[in-house]
Amino acid sequence: MSNDGEKKQFWKRNTSKVPGSIQHVYGAQHPPFDPLLHSSLIKPGSKSQTTQVKPKKAISFQEFQSITSDAWDTGDDDDDKLLAMATQSLNTKVVMEAANKVIENHSRLQEQKSQDEKISDVPHILETKETCLHPHSEVKMVKSLSEAHITVTDAAGEKPTLQRQQSLPSRPIIPLVARITDQNTSESPAMTEREAFRLDKFKQLLAGPNSDLDEIRKLSWSGIPKQVRPITWKLLSGYLPANVDRRESTLQRKRQEYFGFIEQYYNSRNDEDHKETYRQIHIDIPRTNPLIPLFQQASVQEIFERILFIWSIRHPASGYVQGINDLVTPFFVVFAFEYIEEEEVENFDVSSLPEEVLRNIEADSFWCMSKLLDGIQDSYTFAQPGIQKKVKMLEELVSRIDEQVHNHLQQCDVSYLQFSFRWMNNLLMRELPLRCTIRLWDTYQSEPEGFSQFHLYVCAAFLLSWKKDILEEKDFQGLMILLQNLPTMHWGNEEIGVLLAEAYRLKYAFADAPNHYKR
Repeated sequence: MSNDGEKKQFWKRNTSKVPGSIQHVYGAQHPPFDPLLHSSLIKPGSKSQTTQVKPKKAISFQEFQSITSDAWDTGDDDDDKLLAMATQSLNTKVVMEAANKVIENHSRLQEQKSQDEKISDVPHILETKETCLHPHSEVKMVKSLSEAHITVTDAAGEKPTLQRQQSLPSRPIIPLVARITDQNTSESPAMTEREAFRLDKFKQLLAGPNSDLDEIRKLSWSGIPKQVRPITWKLLSGYLPANVDRRESTLQRKRQEYFGFIEQYYNSRNDEDHKETYRQIHIDIPRTNPLIPLFQQASVQEIFERILFIWSIRHPASGYVQGINDLVTPFFVVFAFEYIEEEEVENFDVSSLPEEVLRNIEADSFWCMSKLLDGIQDSYTFAQPGIQKKVKMLEELVSRIDEQVHNHLQQCDVSYLQFSFRWMNNLLMRELPLRCTIRLWDTYQSEPEGFSQFHLYVCAAFLLSWKKDILEEKDFQGLMILLQNLPTMHWGNEEIGVLLAEAYRLKYAFADAPNHYKR
């Protein structure tokens, strides 16, 4: 690139924070190397311009922001350049050797705990003759797709050599692409009598001249059948009216309005005022569910780019914020089911759909995502005050519910901001399989202020559901590795139902308490 000496990379610029500009996600899954937390790794005799400080938790949001502001945006530079920038005077060889040693020690402890379980699984693995990945195979977690290197252990449990790119320990997971559908396979049992009754009840409520939204919300709390989920989500989000006769005209009007925005604004994406926003959206879209083929299709990515760009133009107070791209995917998948008969929607080729159908899915996804964000927009405005507030409320709530877990996190110098920021920013979408997110949103849309208030209690219940694992970790590194890589890929409707029940119990016990968040 010309003029390399004169121009800095965009992530090196000292740009001021202004409303409507790109805001980075803090507390990402793979945060950058922090010299303050690894001061013991400094090579003896090396000079440093900084004064020695005691390791401590981030005392303010601004400090945490400065530490992790480049956590998501690695640009086009490779990891060696990022590491050199972060460590400055640190010796890279010493840093990598010490970091790998920490990961190896943690992996050894985890493998020792699960050794008995692995031995018991050997007969099952030996009987399986399929060539695909086994559910009990160990898969390496890497920092980026460009460095993806998957290693499968054999039946004897032989441990492969630790790779430099690995930032998380090996842990057993199910095959990479989890099913988006509600575990409906060819071997699934037929619809039960209760499920058939619920489906008939939904159809009766939806077919009436004026749908009873209160009854629909009550029925939706325990989950919505996928056959009626698209129309139910549109009603509960406020996108469609309850009156049946007005729905078709409303759909046509809103869809025409959206594509009017496309004609008016989308051509300005390369203008000086908007090109940085569009560039960031263009970078983030391929990172959205990278292991699901549906979202890697060019036509789907173009749809997401248009949705996110138009939303950012119409909401200058926040603009585009990294993480909003995740919120499009549940709506897109649910509304695609309205036109797709196949169960394996994650592998469906959307180019086989008529253009008019794709336009309908795109417009409906835009309006429903907009309705969702209208209720939580303070989470994406300048400095993201809504998320800061929710993280603090989560800390106070957990301290009242389970003091043992709260004290353990404090003793290990783990700040709630370091792991729960992403929970609030992405609504747990990076912690749960997409099929679980869709089920979770059934309840969120049936709850008053589900995304803005009830989500807090879901996060508290989610954290405490891992109490045993949290208390077994005795240091900062182990806790952060656990909390940023929770093993939920096997979760389904049953686990989400238990999580929601516990969240409702916490809400019932604490929501109306006058000293709810006061210690």
